[in-house]
Amino acid sequence: MIAVASLLAVVSVTLIINRIGAIALVATGLSMEVAHFQARSALTGVGFSTGESELIVQHPSRRRIVLWLMLVGNAGFATIIATLVIGLTGEQDPGAVLVRVGTLAGGLVFILLLFRSSAVDRQLSRIISAALRRFTALEVRDYVQLLDLATDYAVAEVAVESDSWVAERTLSTLELPAEGLLVLGIRRTDGTFIGAPRGHTAIHEHDTLVVYGFADVIQDLGSRKVGFEGDRAHIEFTSEIGHRLAAEDESDPG
Repeated sequence: MIAVASLLAVVSVTLIINRIGAIALVATGLSMEVAHFQARSALTGVGFSTGESELIVQHPSRRRIVLWLMLVGNAGFATIIATLVIGLTGEQDPGAVLVRVGTLAGGLVFILLLFRSSAVDRQLSRIISAALRRFTALEVRDYVQLLDLATDYAVAEVAVESDSWVAERTLSTLELPAEGLLVLGIRRTDGTFIGAPRGHTAIHEHDTLVVYGFADVIQDLGSRKVGFEGDRAHIEFTSEIGHRLAAEDESDPG
């Protein structure tokens, strides 16, 4: 049973390390979803998707984080396999083996449920973030909480096609803030990135917009076509967002 307990301890530590890696990657600017995937990929050694791997290898801090996750992952999984073999093959009594397998299965289910708990996740994230701020140079930020992305707001990329409502127009003529949208950046086809673009900045075909605002409005903007229908959608969302913001102001006790 000592081997089974050791195995469960190693699994628990591995999950904690995965969480530490994910939060550290978030501190470098990755979204939580991407950070979780990249940390798990590095820890398990299964590799990265081509596009997202460039986000890692082109950033020095992210490279160091992923390198440590790879090293820890290799050592951790070797330990898990060795402990599993010792724990299940060192006993000759079939009944005792079944007890060990049952204990191991139950322990793994308990650990997975524990780490999937939202309360445990929040508390663990809080502890890890505090430790990273104290012992590393990473400036840890929870962008989901900072931008209130867990509610109606979102940050998303919008691809601009030739018939997009926003194509070949300046930001000032689009009046997107009236729809509750802010363009945080524009990525040109040549790779140039324009951060915090101003009103006179033009949007061209095949640009990619980084937009913050209400999720349903961003989704509509991504499919909105030039012409009467696009203009009408703009007017309707402008009116609707005005009502939403007015309701938020009324509900704000301050």
